[in-house]
Amino acid sequence: MRIHTLQRQQVVPQPIDKVFPFFTKPENLALITPKSLSFRVLTPSPVTIEQGRIIDYTIKLIGVPVRWRSMITTYNPPWCFVDEQMKGPYSFWHHMHTFERRGESTVIHDAVRYALPLFLVWPLRDAVHRLYIHPALDHIFEYRRNVIQQTFGADEAAPENALLASRLSDQGQVA
Repeated sequence: MRIHTLQRQQVVPQPIDKVFPFFTKPENLALITPKSLSFRVLTPSPVTIEQGRIIDYTIKLIGVPVRWRSMITTYNPPWCFVDEQMKGPYSFWHHMHTFERRGESTVIHDAVRYALPLFLVWPLRDAVHRLYIHPALDHIFEYRRNVIQQTFGADEAAPENALLASRLSDQGQVA
């Protein structure tokens, strides 16, 4: 099983005590997920995030509804939490959310390790990852970054944010 890694970092000009609680409300996942995925939490609200909490939801992949079940395996407020897929579209999914104080701002780190479904045979698995999964995850996390920026603001002085804007500008995505 080949493990892929996706990492993102974003600095917002809000204190960690305001930022962390937003991410611990599963209902907010629908806000930071592209509408095309039709994300829906199935676990009855309100859902309190804590270690061992299981959360069920659905998303649509290529128009097909897929059930996803994850468990919060680490919960250390306001510094981090980890959700791991128990059932869903991947063979393995481990998403670590970490939060770091930087003066009056908060640095949000996402580190996702994932493996594609085992039913995809080797040559097909690489092609599917390169042509669909990787670009789709990039799109999801870019959408998420934009919504987080709209919600909490952008720390224009953060070198990470300037670097991201510069990288996107080089690709013709930011004016």
